Amino acid sequence: MSDKTIHAFYTDDDVLLSAVKQVREKHYHIEEVFTPFPVHGLEKAMGIADTRLAINAFLYGIVGLTVATVMMNYIMIEDWPQNIGGKPSFSYIENMPAFVPIMFELTVFFAAHLMVITFYLRSRLWPFKKAENPDVRTTDDHFLMEVDVTGKDVEEVTKFLQDTGAVEINLIDKDAH
Repeated sequence: MSDKTIHAFYTDDDVLLSAVKQVREKHYHIEEVFTPFPVHGLEKAMGIADTRLAINAFLYGIVGLTVATVMMNYIMIEDWPQNIGGKPSFSYIENMPAFVPIMFELTVFFAAHLMVITFYLRSRLWPFKKAENPDVRTTDDHFLMEVDVTGKDVEEVTKFLQDTGAVEINLIDKDAH
C-alpha cells in the first residue's frame, strides 16, 4: 500500500483555520500546514502543544549569569586584582555592584545566542538544507494543508476538503518523491 497525501489549497486564512478545525473533528491526520504568514490560532486548532523554548531561554540566561560571575571573580579578584577608583579588590561581594552591567549583558548574550542555536537545531534548519516547501505559492498568497489519506477513501476526503473551502486539491503519492 502506498502512502498518499492530499494537498488542499486555500486562499483565505480564516477559511483555512475553519477547515483545520473541521478536518480535526473528522479525525483526519494533518501532516503539515504551510502559510505565507503566521496565522493566529493555527497551532491551537492543529492541536500543537505550547513550546518549551522559554524554559530554555531562562536556563541559558542562568548559564550566562554563572559564566559572568565566575569569569569576573577569577579575572578581577583572584588573577589580577586592581585598585580602580579606590575600590578594594578583597572580595567579589564587595565589588558586585560594579559588575552588575557585565552580569546583565552576559545573561542576555548567552540567552539570545543559545536560543538562536536551539531554534535552528529544533527546527532542523542548517546551512545548505533543501527547502521542504511543497509548493512555491505558499510563500506568496496560498495556504496549503497536507492531509494523510493512507488507508482512507480518497474520494470521500477530497469531497470533504472541497466542502471546507479548498480551491485546489492534489493527490500526492509520497513513494514517488
